[in-house]
Amino acid sequence: MRKILTSLTDGRGFDLGLVTLPLGFLFLMSGLPLIYNVLMSFQEVDMFSLGTFFRPFVGFDNYVTLFSQPQTWPILWNTALFVVASIVGQFVIGFSLALFFWVNFPGASWLRGLFLVSWVMPGLVVGAIWNWILSGDFGVLNYMLRESGIISSNIFWRSDPDFSLWAVIIANIWLGTSFNMILLSVGLSSIPKDLYEAAELDGANVWQRFWTITLPMMRSTIGAIISLGLIFTLQQFDLFAAITSGGPNNSSNVTQYWAWDLSFRQYDFAQGATISVIMIVFVMFASVVYVRSTRHEVRG
Repeated sequence: MRKILTSLTDGRGFDLGLVTLPLGFLFLMSGLPLIYNVLMSFQEVDMFSLGTFFRPFVGFDNYVTLFSQPQTWPILWNTALFVVASIVGQFVIGFSLALFFWVNFPGASWLRGLFLVSWVMPGLVVGAIWNWILSGDFGVLNYMLRESGIISSNIFWRSDPDFSLWAVIIANIWLGTSFNMILLSVGLSSIPKDLYEAAELDGANVWQRFWTITLPMMRSTIGAIISLGLIFTLQQFDLFAAITSGGPNNSSNVTQYWAWDLSFRQYDFAQGATISVIMIVFVMFASVVYVRSTRHEVRG
């Protein structure tokens, strides 16, 4: 005991104490619920056994039941479409804005700060705003599309099965674009200006400098943004709850909302936990990509 106290006072065990305390807190707040959720996916769970830890073990029956349901594959397809479209839209628009503000014209910093409003707003507030914008009767988006001649009649974005998922995708792109813009702006500012000056002297045009300098130098930043975008998009729940509630007829339902609906509306906790475990696998994959993308920054 005396050696332990001495190590804490002379500094040799101080670093270990600093690491142990946050890791212990993280394990209690995140690790134990994660383990509990994984175990639940292999057990038979109902309202009466929810408060106990030891329940009947059913193996992979919950997974077999999940993938045998007719709505599973359409919901998985909706999730894949939502993730891919959101990440691509956020990245393309965010990168375009980052390049636009990279010119550093007067007032660029103030205008760039305004774009952060979408990122700091709560998801439910964003969903409420886009509910008004996407309204089929008096929505601003329908008005703009009609006045520009793109559509001749109103589109009921939230209640039409062909557009309901895209309504949430549009709102999610707007929500995450500023985050992509900020991170990409940081990546652009880290590229030495001398490279562009040398390439320009060699006769390289704008597109050649973009493809041979900008993109290769931002490879790690792009990898980190895509992996973080995958994690954040798979966590997106508020927009679905505020805009479409997964309807109509599951046309806009995705795994994260379906897991909540099964667990807290239908009280099928085992199936909800099973979906969550499947999502954890994809999040872990994205986390590995993120760590590999930022590994050289830690070494530097």
